[in-house]
Amino acid sequence: MSAENVADYKEIVDVIKVNGGDAFKYCYQCGLCDVVCPWNRVRKFSMRKLVREAFFGLTEIESEEIWRCTTCGKCPQQCPRDVKQIDSGVALRRIATEYGVFPAHVRPIRTVTASLLGEGNPLNSDRSKRADWAEGLNVKTFTEGMEILYFPGCYLSYDPRLKKVARATANILNKAGIDFGILGTRESCCGESIRKAGAEELFKRLAKDNIKAFIDSGVKKILVSSPHCYHTFKNEYPEFRVNFEIVHISQYLFQLINEGRLVIKKEYAKKVAYHDPCYLGRHNGIYDEPREALKKIPGLELAELPDSRADSLCCGGGGGRIWMETPKGERFSDIRLEQAVNAGADILATSCPYCITNFEDSRLSLENSEAAEIRDITEIIEEVI
Repeated sequence: MSAENVADYKEIVDVIKVNGGDAFKYCYQCGLCDVVCPWNRVRKFSMRKLVREAFFGLTEIESEEIWRCTTCGKCPQQCPRDVKQIDSGVALRRIATEYGVFPAHVRPIRTVTASLLGEGNPLNSDRSKRADWAEGLNVKTFTEGMEILYFPGCYLSYDPRLKKVARATANILNKAGIDFGILGTRESCCGESIRKAGAEELFKRLAKDNIKAFIDSGVKKILVSSPHCYHTFKNEYPEFRVNFEIVHISQYLFQLINEGRLVIKKEYAKKVAYHDPCYLGRHNGIYDEPREALKKIPGLELAELPDSRADSLCCGGGGGRIWMETPKGERFSDIRLEQAVNAGADILATSCPYCITNFEDSRLSLENSEAAEIRDITEIIEEVI
């Protein structure tokens, strides 16, 4: 289905302006967005072309190209005209989503949408099992007056690999004497990725469900493991006239160590390369705390990778692409893992469930799958306390 089949060009342009703002008209086609886009390391892709076509109402809504953006934040960071490429790209996806136009590799979004509507998570898992990751641990249900709510998010609640990160987090919090709790079955997906995939109304429903659960439970301070949850709670939920204190686990670990509430007792004689997640670093400016937490560990050698900090290479999972199929040879995570191996790192560490998921997949495709282990920094800290 092309733009002509959905509506005339004027209507398409009007919808884009409503959803993405009027930023398209500011683009003067300098091409910096294409230069910094990680897609151009693996295939040809032009955000500049998409912006130009959208301005004139020439966008093919059925095109795979409008679904490629991972919302990594590289192009807005470089754009001299504040075109707001992410907002504009999401506006195009909203149109496609409204009319149910999905290319083949994007169709899993339909399954994800149904799962979010029915169970509050994108993994087609039972809501009743959301707190099963905490079995056998001293993890309580959050009640008003507790120091902090721990919000593990969907992947840490259900994914077998990432449940280990949630359990490590709970063990650390207990070790530090933190009075914390979880919402369990009352917790829903933060909604960040499905919003970037164009499903605005579903995002609003998930956000309102979470906000109600937070307010009803007397939540004031929220600890998260996912940068996507962090970004959404901190920067997008205030659209609903609420403000909670949001802390990412990488910040909290550094704070607990500095305050002496968490004591490091063991050495960790390994070379660790730290990867900056897009939604922790570029989108929210959190670069130092995870590194400083790792530097507190005796014996640990911290290595900087190419494309680090504000120039960090996206893992490829943002913008809803964590649910889409990316063929081998087009995965940013493959490049990142190779960088870690070339740096001689024993461990590729990060602090994002999407990054860990993609890196673990890439690790399986390496000839030497033992070359670099993938760890969340929480897992490393748990080992040394």
